[in-house]
Amino acid sequence: MEERSLRVYDSEKTFFSKLTNTLTKIIIPTQVGINSMLISIKRNNVLKTYENTLEDIENVEKKEAIKKKFEDVYALYLEAVDKHIMDSIYKKVKNDTATDFEKNALSKYYTVIHLKDSEYLEYKYRKQIYLLELDYQSIKRSEKPKLLEKYKKFYLKEMEVLYKGLLKHYSIKLADNLTYGTKEETYNKIFSTVEEYISNVMPLKFEQDKSKEYAQILEDYNNYEKFAVGKLDQNDNIEKNMILLSISRKLFTHSLPLIVAEQCYIKLLKDIRSLIVDTKVIRKQEKAYSLLIRLIEEYNIKLLSTKIYWDKPSDREEYKEFWKKYQEISELKGINNAEYNEQLEILFITNDLKKVSLNENKYYKIIKFYKNKLVELGVMKNLKNSFSSNINLHSTSKKLCRK
Repeated sequence: MEERSLRVYDSEKTFFSKLTNTLTKIIIPTQVGINSMLISIKRNNVLKTYENTLEDIENVEKKEAIKKKFEDVYALYLEAVDKHIMDSIYKKVKNDTATDFEKNALSKYYTVIHLKDSEYLEYKYRKQIYLLELDYQSIKRSEKPKLLEKYKKFYLKEMEVLYKGLLKHYSIKLADNLTYGTKEETYNKIFSTVEEYISNVMPLKFEQDKSKEYAQILEDYNNYEKFAVGKLDQNDNIEKNMILLSISRKLFTHSLPLIVAEQCYIKLLKDIRSLIVDTKVIRKQEKAYSLLIRLIEEYNIKLLSTKIYWDKPSDREEYKEFWKKYQEISELKGINNAEYNEQLEILFITNDLKKVSLNENKYYKIIKFYKNKLVELGVMKNLKNSFSSNINLHSTSKKLCRK
């Protein structure tokens, strides 16, 4: 019988071995691939459930059940995105294989995380905003237009809810007995949060919604865009915040109630007054003064005119007098614009002068500035002190005596 010998094949070269190696690479993906797959599954679940919440369902129990399901799948979806950051992006950054987008994403992630211990409510809103924004940007980069269009509706709705919640949180916080520094920080957070929404969400809103509500905002939005690029000085920042505040009155009426908006305007008025008296360059001072006039008008005409409840009846009566004068001056508009502008300026300065004069020690510099302006406008006269004393004071033995 013929003796047969076994042939030894190189396992790396056989067809079946190559096939097995290829299948292994497909079936056992990297952690990045697993996370991406999980995010995709949970994203699809949340989008499907979100669409169900939009249906007009009369059955209350069924409606509540769908709402509860949405909350559950939404939480699972965000957990998947969160896990992706730590399992994938963190490792890439650590191994120096991350893209600039991923490096920036991780940096923002840690900025949000540090809020957890000190500002939990803010952290809760900020983290959701961050995770949704991250996934939205990922979808944009994936170049899947159908998915992107579907995701946008869900994304815009959730972003609106989250930003409103965040602004409401800041509004409530302002009611607390805060230190000066914390209060200033909260004001700045309000302005920056409104700016975030306007920069990141509003353009998408304009694409999706052509309603009159957004048409009214368009002019303010175009004015804001002038400040969206380039280096801004203090005057520019105050003007930008004034525009943001004006837009917020249309977008976030309930999240930023009138009393909070009023506090924000008062903060801006203080800032611009300080800028005027601290600026030594005449050109810059006049620029700041011009902004002050606009800000006083915004505050008095757009905000206080809508105020219903006043703490002091006397303040309400005083404002009625102001409004009456404003209405009278408004009749000059279009007939004699130069006179109209001058009379408005006088009205605004004299009105603000009354307010700051209540705290003369604090505002003595701006009081002096206002009075000089009123002299220039011919409303006040600058009386020189011509009185001279004939009394001679002599000191003898450290005592003052008349002679």
